[in-house]
Amino acid sequence: MARRYLLDFEKPLVELEQQIDQIRELARDSEVDVSQQLLQLETLAARRREEIFQALSPAEKIQVARHPHRPSTLDFIQMFCDDWVELHGDRRGSDDQALVGGIGRIGERPVMLIGHQKGRDTKENVARNFGMATPGGYRKALRLMDHANRFHLPILTFIDTPGAYAGLLAEEQGQGEAIAVNLREMFRLRVPVIATVIGEGGSGGALGIGVADRLLMFEHSVYTVASPEACASILWRDAAKAPEAAAALKITGPDLLSLGVVDEVISEPAGGNNWAPLQAGEALREAIERHLKELLALSGDQLRESRYRKFRAMGRVLEPSASETGLAA
Repeated sequence: MARRYLLDFEKPLVELEQQIDQIRELARDSEVDVSQQLLQLETLAARRREEIFQALSPAEKIQVARHPHRPSTLDFIQMFCDDWVELHGDRRGSDDQALVGGIGRIGERPVMLIGHQKGRDTKENVARNFGMATPGGYRKALRLMDHANRFHLPILTFIDTPGAYAGLLAEEQGQGEAIAVNLREMFRLRVPVIATVIGEGGSGGALGIGVADRLLMFEHSVYTVASPEACASILWRDAAKAPEAAAALKITGPDLLSLGVVDEVISEPAGGNNWAPLQAGEALREAIERHLKELLALSGDQLRESRYRKFRAMGRVLEPSASETGLAA
């Protein structure tokens, strides 16, 4: 039996899971009734798993957000849409595999779906560039958003990237300009835009598809201006201080909800979305449909104005007091 990928803080569950596996094998090889013992151990494992995941630190939440078996953009799209049609290319000679998009239906409503796509294993991650989009990816996303705007399709984006690709070729092709244009152009869209951080939302790579009327976020996802490793390297010249940086950056759902950056934090199953992906998909679909119903009641002008006000209200500039500036009498 293949062993499930375990994170460091899940190791206390290993012994229980081994006992559960042994009892299941015993039940298969004999006629002994072990259902009661199996139920007790499974209940205990579920309770311990819930206790562990309710007390995760920001650094541990990053591990969950980066879990290789966490549901991806294409996983969620397959849960939502029976008639998904992927659209390719930025019409400038590029079709970035790290950022996917296309048209589908949620219920009876056609929507445009766009998101970062990571791989499951090393080979697929190389093909998907580990979810780090190039300028062509952001231009493809903007082309699809323009299409949605023209045909009055709500836009759903799924954020899951450590950041935009920072290679020399991406810089030569205008990485910063491509993201900046997306930021500007998303403010003018006259259709509802709902973005969801489904895993790791890093830096401008996340913002390139993140200017939305509603920003949702899964409980164990993270959303940050820079990865904790990069932040620690910049501040302390020591990437090993990433856990301290993660706590200081306020990258978790509850922190960002209190700061007014995100609009809703979606609860995850005990053990994270990788433990029960279909349950996670149902929770996300319910949240999207609820917010979409509210946004569809607004006109195009109202959507643009409220989107502008939403982002203008983020953050506050705190003027120093006289005593702090040394000008006190």
